[in-house]
Amino acid sequence: MNSFSEITRVLSLYFDTLYCCDLDKFDMVFHEKAIYATADEAVPLFRDMSEYRRVIAKRTSPLSANEPRLDFIDSIELAGKNTARVRARCAVGSRDFVDFLTLICDNGQWRIISKIFQIIDK
Repeated sequence: MNSFSEITRVLSLYFDTLYCCDLDKFDMVFHEKAIYATADEAVPLFRDMSEYRRVIAKRTSPLSANEPRLDFIDSIELAGKNTARVRARCAVGSRDFVDFLTLICDNGQWRIISKIFQIIDK
């Protein structure tokens, strides 16, 4: 399987993670040392994966709330054989997001190593 199709597969699992609040998929898509950040707060917010995982675990899933599924891959940019940058969009609850995701291929597995996001006004 080529890098582009493998990254697309990981992104599909990423969107499933957010829409279903699926912690098994969370563990498949995020590298254990990944970072999560946004400057959308008064003070920039940073989380490690254990903190972010707890947020997902407590969230009512958009699936169970019968929300429409809105997720898109805007771009994938490969930077060699083991690094990629993705711009994606999704909705959770009443908020729309733009996600800048960086992925690395570690031990033959593509995983998200950073998630930087912005809330978009509707």
